[in-house]
Amino acid sequence: MSLDSLKSAIPDFAKDLKLNLGSVIGNSDLPQQQLWGTVLSCAIAARSPRVLRELEPEAKVNLSPEAYTAAKSAAAIMAMNNVFYRTRHLLSDPEYGTLRAGLRMNVIGNPGVEKIDFELWSLAVSAINGCGQCLDSHEQVLRKAGVDRETIQEAFKIASVIQAVAVTLDAEAALAAE
Repeated sequence: MSLDSLKSAIPDFAKDLKLNLGSVIGNSDLPQQQLWGTVLSCAIAARSPRVLRELEPEAKVNLSPEAYTAAKSAAAIMAMNNVFYRTRHLLSDPEYGTLRAGLRMNVIGNPGVEKIDFELWSLAVSAINGCGQCLDSHEQVLRKAGVDRETIQEAFKIASVIQAVAVTLDAEAALAAE
């Protein structure tokens, strides 16, 4: 299982996705840890068993055990936070924004890797999950830490392509099962 087998599974009508997948992963300027942590956290967030099975082994090889765990932690904590903060933002009653969240988020303060890496992975997962408030929050932390916009965009480009590949392959699998 690998990036190549995932690319070969993409149907001809989605050739752009195949090319983009190879490009955003194979030609990325991100350091290996940032790249593969983004890939793994996004593969989890995309909720596609096939995409995760294909990308996880390469991520595991390219990440330290600590980074591997942190990338999975980013996907997990953002699965919760994205729903919570997106909902508070979407509700028309602003009073919800004044209430204490009361949810444990300790991993954000101590992720086991460089904070910038964890923030980048959290931003990418937030892009998949569509939480504007979380996107803004993580982008601001990254920018204050000196991360340039190109690096941040690289993370959400990876997120967008992985999500699109997941949707496409899952739809094809569902249609083939009919």
